[in-house]
Amino acid sequence: MGWLFKFLHSSIGKKVQMALTGLLLCGFLVTHLLGNLFLYKGQDAYNHYANALAENPLIPLAELGLVVLFVVHIVMAIWTRIENRQARPTAYVLYSSSGGRTWGSATMIFSGFLLLVFLIVHLKTFRFQADRSDLYSMVIHAFRRPAYSLFYVIAMGALALHLSHGFQAGFQTLGAEHPKYTPWIKRFGLAFAVVIAVGFASMPVLLGLCAGGGH
Repeated sequence: MGWLFKFLHSSIGKKVQMALTGLLLCGFLVTHLLGNLFLYKGQDAYNHYANALAENPLIPLAELGLVVLFVVHIVMAIWTRIENRQARPTAYVLYSSSGGRTWGSATMIFSGFLLLVFLIVHLKTFRFQADRSDLYSMVIHAFRRPAYSLFYVIAMGALALHLSHGFQAGFQTLGAEHPKYTPWIKRFGLAFAVVIAVGFASMPVLLGLCAGGGH
């Protein structure tokens, strides 16, 4: 197992861990968005979905897995960035100002930090509540608070930026790079980023602010 430990602590090993956890988190985003779409079906449908999740005995294990994915992804991202800066501080500055970077790649650390703050606020608002018997009303009430909804939409903009680069970068790190397929991966990554971000951002806008009637 020594070779595995050595690989995981190498520069490429850290990038592989960041790529794998990032792509797995993309899968979580898809399932989470699909579940949240029950909000559009109304109170009974969404609460039934939320209660079914809460009663699933595998959910605690899945939540533990998500915690591990998030922690590894964040730690590897920070560790890799620090090592890159230490290894080539001058070259890094030159690279940052070059024309090959996108808004997504240039803002990864900032979008990632904003998403971390959002995750903490999001969990505090919905997950760690004593009474979750009517989660639909809890969500709608939160979405009708302009400050929270605005923060939510801004965070989804950061998510779009993060995914626009992170999705294709993850495949590139894992070796899925080819002149024929890479452009398609990039296009799919951009489309994925937009669909996920717009899907989530539509909820506080349509179900909260627009449907709230000023309440």
